[in-house]
Amino acid sequence: MVVTKSLNTRISLYKQAIESGELQETYQSLVSIVQNLRTEFSKRFDGEYAVAGVLHGYLDFTYFYIQNSYLKSHKLKLAVVLNHQQVQFELWLLGQTKDVQKHYWHKLKGTEWVDTQCMPDYSVFEVPLLEDPDFDNLNELSKSVHSEFESLSIQIFKALKSHEE
Repeated sequence: MVVTKSLNTRISLYKQAIESGELQETYQSLVSIVQNLRTEFSKRFDGEYAVAGVLHGYLDFTYFYIQNSYLKSHKLKLAVVLNHQQVQFELWLLGQTKDVQKHYWHKLKGTEWVDTQCMPDYSVFEVPLLEDPDFDNLNELSKSVHSEFESLSIQIFKALKSHEE
């Protein structure tokens, strides 16, 4: 049985974390890394993908959307996501609406990325891009994210096209 601490108890711990400044500094550094990745994606895939701005605000996910004409015509987007809890980069396939996501979740159930038991809250599926990023070597981190994105996106497009009606 999970016992939840009272808000007052959590506030005390929250104040301690805020007072040190470490939390804010680390969070801003991570957001900055995602912003730099977004800029690199925009330059690297210019003409191939539209790359949206970075979205953040909570301490859960920082991400940006990527879309090309194929995805747009199917009401889909890809998102490069920094999962703060797992401290890893992920690639998500998202639908424009919850109904679109459900449709593609059912359609792609035979693929390796889809959890057949439970659809994620925010996506059709979530695939790790970089599970153990080295934040002290940003050049290697960036190369790895780009390389994994290119490889996975090819596989995702093949799966999507093979499941067209």
